[in-house]
Amino acid sequence: MFVDEVEIYVQGGRGGDGCISFRREKYVPRGGPDGGDGGDGGSVILVADPSVENLAPIAHRKHWNAADGERGRGSNCHGANGEDLIIRVPVGTVVRDADRNFVLKDLTVPGEEIVVARGGKGGKGNTHFKSATVRAPRIATPGQEGESRRLKLELKIIADVGLVGKPNAGKSTLLSRLTRARPKIASYPFTTKYPNLGRVQIEWNRSFVMADIPGLIEGAHQGAGLGHEFLRHIQRAGILVHLVEPEPMDGSDPLRNYEVIREELRLFDPSLAERPEIVVLTKADLPQAAAIREALQQHLGREVLLVSAVTGQGLDQLVTRIVNLLESYPSAANLLLKR
Repeated sequence: MFVDEVEIYVQGGRGGDGCISFRREKYVPRGGPDGGDGGDGGSVILVADPSVENLAPIAHRKHWNAADGERGRGSNCHGANGEDLIIRVPVGTVVRDADRNFVLKDLTVPGEEIVVARGGKGGKGNTHFKSATVRAPRIATPGQEGESRRLKLELKIIADVGLVGKPNAGKSTLLSRLTRARPKIASYPFTTKYPNLGRVQIEWNRSFVMADIPGLIEGAHQGAGLGHEFLRHIQRAGILVHLVEPEPMDGSDPLRNYEVIREELRLFDPSLAERPEIVVLTKADLPQAAAIREALQQHLGREVLLVSAVTGQGLDQLVTRIVNLLESYPSAANLLLKR
């Protein structure tokens, strides 16, 4: 199951109460106060973990509570601090305050963390309140309540390359040929129900991450089709590889299909229209592929690559073009080639 959006409630642990106690030992008159402090409550911490692929592991649980601190004891014994609660989330998770609707943290670096609910401070024991005039204080403070808030976690997949295009344009097939990813592949539209990630290995120490985004249709930015649920994942991609099918099953015009997807990206996020893009005509083994490629090149005024994920035609050229573009626009990629 793929989950890229979830809402949870987090609660920091309560601090332990301070203790009222007096020293009681034989031959030690007026031993004085010896009540210890309460321990601090545990905090709730989100950590970006590369081994976590999506938010499904935490979607089943809505309330996350850190441990309370222990109360203080006599003989100046302090209570133990409550254990922090660590919630591991995928790299690329945007953490929002659900009530105030502002971003607390964008966890884009492996190991990055944020304390989303601090534990309450422990109370003070009566030892703290002794003085020259108050030698036997009978007061202690209670522990403080921990912070609490509702969080909205939103995953935006981080990839160097995002594959976009109409349904059935060949995105999943291309991903399966270039990487070890095994997305579902079928001859009908909307086969891909969620983004798939794969790593394209160039050399032993050089690679890039490619993401297959579910197919987009006209009106996707307003909620049409499946792709609207995953448009935000494209925002993380360093460059876009736009796949165009030469002979769509619905009989639509390939050139118009290209313009439709470009417009949907622009309407969703204007910055996507400025993202480096490689245009690729897929299914090169089809009879009209070469002619449609020429027409698309004339329409765009730039080169269009022709590939076939089935026969392997043009795949090496596509990988080379992607590598050159990533090296030309290093600031566009979230993950660099050398890892």
